[in-house]
Amino acid sequence: MIMHVEKTTLSNGLRVIVHPDKNTALSVVNVLYDVGARDENPHRTGFAHLFEHLMFEGTQNVKHFDRHVQDAGGTNNAFTSNDITNYYISLPAGNTETGLWLEADRMGFLDITQEKLDIQKKVVIEEFKERYLNQPYGDVWAELRKLAYTVHPYQWPTIGKNTDHVAEATLEEVQAFHRKFYNPCNAVLCVAGNVNPEEVFQMTEKWFGALPGGEKYVRNLPQEPEQTVARKHEVLRPVPQDLFMLAFPCPAYLAPGYAELDLASDILGGGESSRLYQALIVKKRIFTQVGAYVLGSLDRGLLVISGRLMPGVTFEKAEKAVWEELDRLQSAGTDLRELEKIRNKMLTGRAFENDSIMNKATKLCAFELLGDANMITREEAFYAAVTPDSLRENLSQIVPEKSTTLYYKSQNGYETN
Repeated sequence: MIMHVEKTTLSNGLRVIVHPDKNTALSVVNVLYDVGARDENPHRTGFAHLFEHLMFEGTQNVKHFDRHVQDAGGTNNAFTSNDITNYYISLPAGNTETGLWLEADRMGFLDITQEKLDIQKKVVIEEFKERYLNQPYGDVWAELRKLAYTVHPYQWPTIGKNTDHVAEATLEEVQAFHRKFYNPCNAVLCVAGNVNPEEVFQMTEKWFGALPGGEKYVRNLPQEPEQTVARKHEVLRPVPQDLFMLAFPCPAYLAPGYAELDLASDILGGGESSRLYQALIVKKRIFTQVGAYVLGSLDRGLLVISGRLMPGVTFEKAEKAVWEELDRLQSAGTDLRELEKIRNKMLTGRAFENDSIMNKATKLCAFELLGDANMITREEAFYAAVTPDSLRENLSQIVPEKSTTLYYKSQNGYETN
């Protein structure tokens, strides 16, 4: 894949990427901040997600962020993960400068008051209750994460450990979090669309150039020790079906071995033609749904197999059946035909993703964070290097003593609405 990318770095440390695309009438202004839930104080979690809300609350100069975006014919949103926080504005290419002005303004002049903080605290706490406490299966990832990680901050979800951490946050703590992470030297900006790179660089210098760079954040997180003993836990919840989850340590995104386990997860549980689906749903009727996937984390992540059990099937039977399929893939491996089928399917999906100017802007920022935005053009080669032998070799790490198993059990008496 060939993609025209131009880059520069401002004197304050802001990394700027431009991807011109004359096949669209739009442009996307995307700002990625190198901060996620993994960077939070273990006693004050949920701050990165809280800022996903606070960054739309207006600045010293702009009281209504969304209104200016809408007046320019655009839309905007954001997302937070355990690794990053990402904000984007899509608008007509002729109004690109409006997007740059707005993003620079909230990077440098966000107005965090006690009143605004109190409002967004309530919003986030209500979201926590609605999505994670009161929704079926809402806390499953919280349970799996704290079981799979013992010291690394991936042990809590993006929303945070509990509502108390956000509820008890002081204005001073929140302002300090903003000063530490939301500054030019901790951000990557990408403008993608029907734009001229030189003009974008000039506009970027105009709006971002005078902002103080801030102190460069140096990440020094506790690293998860090698797992040597299997972990297993059972929880009871008012859900309609038992849910089985099995996880293993997985290399960080694009680290050696990641591509092999990513493709292995697709062989195992990537759709209706996958091995787990055919063996455990179609033939043995052990699960009603089953899948396998890797998390793609920037630090060491997880390969996860999950499925909802058929009525009357025990966790022990389901677990045994999953291990049989894992053992089969490990012992017999895969042939080149199956590997090529899975690889082509995945790369076709990536190609469709890259048809979206929004996705390209986000991915270019992410690859720049990893080291070089141009890595986006080498992603295909990274997966092309996987062979049946290398896949099988990396599957040797999928062993019981490195497993984390969660039995998410349905309580008796659950009634559907």
